[in-house]
Amino acid sequence: MNISSFLHHIVVIIKTYLLVILLFFVFTLILFFTEIDRVHFSEDKVSDIFTALLMSIRFDVVISGYILLLPAIILSITAIFRIEKTWISHLIFYWIFILFSISFVICAADIPYFNQFFSRFSVGAFEWFDQPQFVAKMIAEEPLYYLFIIPFIAVEVIFYKLLRKILFQKNNYQKKSPVVLQILVSIVFIGLMMIGIRGRIEEKSPIRIGTAYFGHNPFLNQLGLNPVFTLMRSFLDTFDKKNESIHLLDKKEAIGLVQKSLNITKTLPYSPIARTVTPKHANNNPPNVVFIIMEGMSAAKMSRHGNTRHLTPFLDSLSNQSFYFNHIYTAGKHTFNGIFGSLFSFPAIYRQHPLKHIRPYHGLGSILHQHGYSTVYFTTHDGQFDNVEGFLLANDYDRVVSKRDYPIEQVKTTLGVPDDYLFEFSMPILDRLNDKEKPFLAVFMTASDHGPYYIPEYFTPKNTETKDQIVEYADWSLQKLIQMASTKNWYNNTIFVFVADHGAPITADYDISLDYFHTPLIYFAPEILAQPNTFDCIGGQIDVAPTLMGLLKLPYVNNSLGIDLLSAQRPYIFINDDDKYGVLDNEYLLIVNNKKDTELFHYPNRDLTNYVSSMPQKVQEMNNYARSNLQVFQEMLLDNQIHFKVENTR
Repeated sequence: MNISSFLHHIVVIIKTYLLVILLFFVFTLILFFTEIDRVHFSEDKVSDIFTALLMSIRFDVVISGYILLLPAIILSITAIFRIEKTWISHLIFYWIFILFSISFVICAADIPYFNQFFSRFSVGAFEWFDQPQFVAKMIAEEPLYYLFIIPFIAVEVIFYKLLRKILFQKNNYQKKSPVVLQILVSIVFIGLMMIGIRGRIEEKSPIRIGTAYFGHNPFLNQLGLNPVFTLMRSFLDTFDKKNESIHLLDKKEAIGLVQKSLNITKTLPYSPIARTVTPKHANNNPPNVVFIIMEGMSAAKMSRHGNTRHLTPFLDSLSNQSFYFNHIYTAGKHTFNGIFGSLFSFPAIYRQHPLKHIRPYHGLGSILHQHGYSTVYFTTHDGQFDNVEGFLLANDYDRVVSKRDYPIEQVKTTLGVPDDYLFEFSMPILDRLNDKEKPFLAVFMTASDHGPYYIPEYFTPKNTETKDQIVEYADWSLQKLIQMASTKNWYNNTIFVFVADHGAPITADYDISLDYFHTPLIYFAPEILAQPNTFDCIGGQIDVAPTLMGLLKLPYVNNSLGIDLLSAQRPYIFINDDDKYGVLDNEYLLIVNNKKDTELFHYPNRDLTNYVSSMPQKVQEMNNYARSNLQVFQEMLLDNQIHFKVENTR
């Protein structure tokens, strides 16, 4: 008996395993080198890098096993019963080639996705795919993305040629082997494949995303993951009914905790958190509001927060002439989180997309509308993207100015017009609103600091890297806005608000990059806020509008989870990172992730020690604070308590 005669089909599968794992590893290495700055060779051991790379192979084996299991079973059956049908070989070839090709596409897309979000590929990447043409154009216009197409094409060509060679190599051994032996060997081999698919031999659970987390470097922890695995895991999680609406705390308990933290002793009929806010001295001449949500403007890009490349000279200067808040964090990591959190003062709940469901809220637009304000929203690109236009028009914004309103020659990329032109175009519109002799709210959503990047030829940056140059340009555009506005007769009675939609993962000491959530918050009004001031209290994007209302000195019903940071303080702020959330004060960061153990870090000095076991009371207090706030918002959505009608307050 020639052993090779009945091992041929097993050898075919093993060779295919080795081939696809090698090709998966190519993408892992590319990701590693594109993010190599996150590896601190003075702190991270070389063994940690190898551990991460070996972990990636474990996850690659899992995905490979899922795809190769059916071919292995079919090949085993055909070998045992000596079935030789050409169409079977071709069917197996196309099964393997197509499914792994899709996997390699995901791996290629995962690299720029991780570079942007500091997170492996997941269903969150498809939030925008209700407008595939828009997304495709945005990708096509960013040259950097082409760099990842090249290795994908190379991998595909190699895969196609070698896979054909492996699968269609003739078995020259004709001698029959005992059927029982062939069956036993095939069962053992398929059993080993099942172990590989499970990823672990421990009884309690198969391999999970948390398995990849082995050390203190959050990049190396994620490097070990296969993006196909994270995508499928997140996809399956979306079908978990627990993710449709969150159940973190008992409803009554959550409401009690939030009411206590907001000092609510007398409830209004609208909702459990609605409270009347009455200023001591009402303002009979309400100021205009120009509210700028800055794309990707992490506080870490500013010199006052330690950046040494002088990217934001204007913002840095403005922060010293304004009310500036040092410790403000965005609600989530996506632009739709930033728009919703800034204008409606509610947090982000995991992957829930609030703008996709058009319903009225009692947000900033509605509140100021009741005070007689005109309301307008400016975006650089298509107003339908993220369902922004429909959502805002349903929430008392009179007009959304978008790509269709600009001259076609000024539209430079899929993201529309450059920031400075956005501001230039808005000036006559704001003048006309002012002519109505009523105050106005003008909200701007900038976009230049997001790929595809476009830097006008009339702007000369000082830095050499495009990602630095675009920040310089965005900052210069903000300066142009203030310069143009300062010539207008409405300028002296206007409050300018600057906040980011989210930041950027410039540094990442923990599984949540705080740079992605830490935002500048500036209230600038030289004739209204006479004395500049800097505030060190902890706060969030959800507090921006209530704090603005305090500065406007207008009465209203606050039906949000935000507070006026000038008259109240919060012990913690909570931030959402899609599949996990963080809670922080000025000293500690709590990270709660269902896929791994809870962690508590002393983050100001970048301490990597996990203090969970030594500070259990702190952990419970922080976690309950976040869970109660998130649960209350969820219950308000379920009970339709987010909107109500009040009498005109003018």
